[in-house]
Order: sequence, then C-alpha cells, then structure tokens
Amino acid sequence: MKCFLAFIIAFSLPAIANTTVIYNANGYTPTYSGQLQRFSTLVIKDGKVVKLGDEKLAASFPDAQAFDAEQQTLLPGLIDAHGHVIGLGNNLTQLDLRGSTSIAQIQQQLEVFAKDKDGWIIGRGWNQELWPDKQFPTATDLDKIVKDIPVVLSRVDSHAIWVNSKAMELANLTAATQAPEGGEIIRTPAGKLSGIFIDKAESLITAHIPAPSDQDVSNALTQAGQHLVSLGITSTHDAGIDKQTWQIYKQRAEQGTLPLRIVAMLSATDPALESMLRAGRYKDLNDFMSIRSVKIYADGALGSRGAALLDDYADRKNHQGLMLETQQKLEQLFTLSFSHGFSANTHAIGDKANHIVLDAYQNVFKKTGGILLRNRIEHAQIVAPADIPRFKTLKIIPSMQPVHATSDMHMAEQRLADTQLQGAYAWQTFLNQGSVVAAGSDYPVELANPFDGLYSAITRQDHNQLPADGWRVSEALSREDALRAFTLGAAYAAHQEFKLGSLEQGKWADFILIDKDYFKVPVQEIFTIKVNQTWIGGELRYQKEQEVSQE
Repeated sequence: MKCFLAFIIAFSLPAIANTTVIYNANGYTPTYSGQLQRFSTLVIKDGKVVKLGDEKLAASFPDAQAFDAEQQTLLPGLIDAHGHVIGLGNNLTQLDLRGSTSIAQIQQQLEVFAKDKDGWIIGRGWNQELWPDKQFPTATDLDKIVKDIPVVLSRVDSHAIWVNSKAMELANLTAATQAPEGGEIIRTPAGKLSGIFIDKAESLITAHIPAPSDQDVSNALTQAGQHLVSLGITSTHDAGIDKQTWQIYKQRAEQGTLPLRIVAMLSATDPALESMLRAGRYKDLNDFMSIRSVKIYADGALGSRGAALLDDYADRKNHQGLMLETQQKLEQLFTLSFSHGFSANTHAIGDKANHIVLDAYQNVFKKTGGILLRNRIEHAQIVAPADIPRFKTLKIIPSMQPVHATSDMHMAEQRLADTQLQGAYAWQTFLNQGSVVAAGSDYPVELANPFDGLYSAITRQDHNQLPADGWRVSEALSREDALRAFTLGAAYAAHQEFKLGSLEQGKWADFILIDKDYFKVPVQEIFTIKVNQTWIGGELRYQKEQEVSQE
C-alpha cells in the first residue's frame, strides 16, 4: 500500500553539522553584478552561502553534512514584494469564492459554507467580471440563502464588499446613509442600498465585524507562512499591517517562530500609526522580520472602477474613479513617515493616482528630503507615459504584480480606452529606463504561486496561452529579468540586496529545489513548476509530499 506524506519542517530545525554542502544540483542564481551564474555545488555555513562551484568543490568539505540534489534545478528563494499575510491566512479558512462564474454558483457555495454557522460569515474572491452580465450583485441575492446572520463577501481585489441585509441592519444603515469621502455606495434604481460598498464605504460595515483575537492572528500567520513556503516563497513583503499584527510579528520574531522572512509595512490607516512610528524601525538579528516602511492608499482598484483616472472610464461615462486621499494628505503622510526614517509605499493603480502620488513625493522631497529611502508605488498599473520617467528621476521603485496584467487584460480593455492603456503594466519600459522592478502577487487577491507570476511576466498570456502572441507583449520580460524581479529586485526594494535575493557569498542561504528547469522548460509549462524543497537560512523548511510504502 502507498500513501503520500507532505510536511512543513519545524521552525527551528537544528543544523546537524556546522557546514552543509548541496551537490549534484542544476543551479542558477542572478548576481548583484547583473549576471546569471550556473553551479552544481552550494556550500553553506551558519546559514549563509560560503561558496558556489562545480562538483570538485564538494570534495573540499569532507566533514560537511552533504545533500544530493539529484540534478534538480536549484534557484534562490523567491521573494513576493507585495502580499497580505494575515489576509491569506484568514482566506484559507473563510469562504473562498475565487473563480466563481455566476451568482447562482456563489449561492450554492454559501449555502454549504453557512451550515452550522452562527457568527458573521466572511468570504472573499468574487469577481463580477467573470459572470455573464458582469453586473454588481445585490443583498437580495445573499438574503435568499442567509438572512438571519450577517454575510460580508469581499471582491477579489478587496476594494468592494457585497453584504446581505442583516449586515446592513446590524450596521444601522438606511437609504439615507451617505458614503464617506473616498468611498461609494452602490444603490438600486429606487435609491435603496444595493449591498455593494466600495473602498472607504466598506468601513460602514467592516467596523462592526468582531475583532480577531491575538491567537487568531498568530494562527493566520502560521497558516499563511506554511502555504507560502510550500510555493517556494522564502520572504514576503506584507503590504499594510495594523497595530495588533505589528505586536504579534515582533513577538514571533523574538521567539524565533516566524515561518518565513517578512518585510512588513505599517498601515497608514491604523489609528496607532504615529505610536508605531515613534517605536522606530525594527529588525531581528537573523533578518526574519523587518519593519521600516508605511503602506498608504491613494486610490481604489480597476475592477470596481475605483482606480482614479485622468479621463472617464470607457465603460462608465462621467466617472473617473476614487482618490482615497488628497494630495495634501499624501504629503502629510509622506512627511510623517520620512521624519521617523520610514519609507512610504503608496498604492496607486490609475493614471491620475500615479500622477498625484508622484507630485506628492516630488513636493515632499524638495521640502524635507526622503528621496533615498527607496520609496515605492505599489501596483503602478496604469501610468501616463509621460509619468513613467519620473519614477527614475524621483528614485521611486515600481512594485508590480505580473499576474494582474493577465487577470485584468480583458476587463482593462473594457474599462479603458487604448490611449489610457499606453502605459499599462509597463514592466519592460520601467526596466529599460533603469528602474528596479520589484515583483509580487498581491495574494490573496491573486493566487500566491510565484510561478504564475513568472509565467505572466514572460508571456503576458493566460494559462491557455491566450492571446496567442501575448497581451501588449512588448512589455513582457525575459526569463532572467522576471526571476530577478522576484529575487534581487524585491530584495532591493526592502534594502536587503546584500542579504537576500541571490546565492552569493555572505548572503543567507535561502533556496528552492524545483521539479523542472525554469530556464529550459517550454514556456507554457512554467506555471506548472512545483517546489520539491524550500530552504531558509540553510535549513530545510518544506519537503514536497513523498511517496511512502506501507506494508
């Protein structure tokens, strides 16, 4: 009889020997100098890279703990430069609606999930663009399934929620309720609340959801971390944490129980932002936790028509999206961040938002400095071509998610005119001008699998190899540049390029063994690559399921 075993290695697996040699590998690593280095042997001491070389190198360390890589491809550990760790952990236990193709399908999923539930039902992942009529749903659609307990379902991009009538009742909302600045309430033709709340209007509902306990947050961290490590992600940037998460992250770092490396950004919307800034930047001794930036929101998302545009949406006249903060408020937040030595990483999707954010950075740099803090624009999805060179001039890092292009391409063609798409998802243009692109996924908005992102970056196609020639394929990346964006580019964006992102002497030995050669496999197979092992700091943290015989 045979069974399969998969396991995550314990957090503090002790090294059997001070020196470890990985040999017989098909190894690749980008280098700080811009090359791609091949190797078959990797020597590790005290968790860091000592040397790379050929098979002769292994013989120089006869007393080392030796591991035969069996000709598996070895790459540096992948770094996701933009995700939401606790959101991912929560999503793994909540109602997952990703990929649902109709309201009826969601109703069926909700009916099953709601059995024996007596508290708030939370879910995520719906996307009306996948439905036949592409229209926003209503509370009535949910009331048909669940009417006695509140239901709150986040859109796939988290920039809109869909709730039932019970949730609105508990939040004391009526037809007279107005949306806060930076938010929108979608109403029925009769003027009633439809059950859709966009961007800052979400808080009218979410403020009433019971807060998670510290143990809930810690459990979500563990679950998310195990999932990410199994995908070959050894470090992730967490795009916006509240004070509770900030405290738990530091506790787990001090205990040495973090499941992977995390670069956390303080959420600018947290009421305790200033007290967290006053506590100063944080880093543990082994580079598992770094906190030195602030996450700021400038606009909404394209899918909910909340991304702020310079011109009207092509499919909604007289509507240009939502700015969540004024330029004056952005400048205040930048100044506050810089005064404490923190970088400012600003969410901007639409071309208007990107333009205003760049103006705000420019003004603050002139007045107070901060240009050398490696500030970032998160997403930088739709940028006016004239604004792209300003990223380089202002030393702003475009932190971009390749999967967004292939997820959004059909919807973007409907939302935007061709002139608005000229600077859309422009990874190659940014690289060509000398900008460092930091790549990520924006999980759980998208799936966290970095090989999906690498595939999207290289092909600009969906998993069915469509469009045949790729969508706006002039912006596609080479395999080497895509890997660099998910390794050294992301490390640079976190001020960690001399510690992480490549397997070079003195850096942490974070690496993965995968089941196909990333550089030689047919391009259409890149997203199918699986991770066999994940090592962090020279320690095995994840082992893919193995076939085990049982008598």
